[in-house]
Amino acid sequence: MHLHGRLCGVSTSELSRRVPALIDLVGLTPHIHKRLQNFSKGMLQRAGLAQALIHEPEIIFLDEPTSGLDPLGRRMVRDIIRAQRDRGVTVFLNSHLLSEIEVTCDQVVFIREGVVVTSRDMRAQQEEAVRVEVRARKLTAECASGLSRWTDSAQVDEERLTFTSPSREHLPDILRFLVGSGAEVYQFTPQRLSLEELFISVMGEDRGF
Repeated sequence: MHLHGRLCGVSTSELSRRVPALIDLVGLTPHIHKRLQNFSKGMLQRAGLAQALIHEPEIIFLDEPTSGLDPLGRRMVRDIIRAQRDRGVTVFLNSHLLSEIEVTCDQVVFIREGVVVTSRDMRAQQEEAVRVEVRARKLTAECASGLSRWTDSAQVDEERLTFTSPSREHLPDILRFLVGSGAEVYQFTPQRLSLEELFISVMGEDRGF
């Protein structure tokens, strides 16, 4: 930690304050006298995070910061990232653990072969895609096909209709259309797409990437 701090230009007096505080922040104080070669993967992840914070940077790049951590460790890393965000720091987080991204990040970017495919504001409500399950009597194939102006994923199975809408703003129009088409709707349940579902809908099924 002192080595990384000196390489970043932090003074010795400042390091004497920051190093113990950061080691405690990542939960490694009980292991302060151990060599890194004896650390587990999760402990190394924590040590690396502390090293990244030693000079109080304004921009932080983190690659799979929760890899190898148990649930408590992952929550600790999320709390640290949020604290940095509240300090005004920009954090770039790369991870395949989409559930972690979903609860941590404000903005998400999907990249394929180095090219940005799409981006999403995780704080947005009205413009986010939602999956909708409708329970209704007198559902017909025509009802599903009539939804093509709003979605191309409508499926009917007896009294159950499911589809994905690109925006919540379309839902009142869709409900009015169904009722106007003769469907006797008794349940209309929109659910926000998980980031994993959104990833699959945007990037497609696994193609060996």
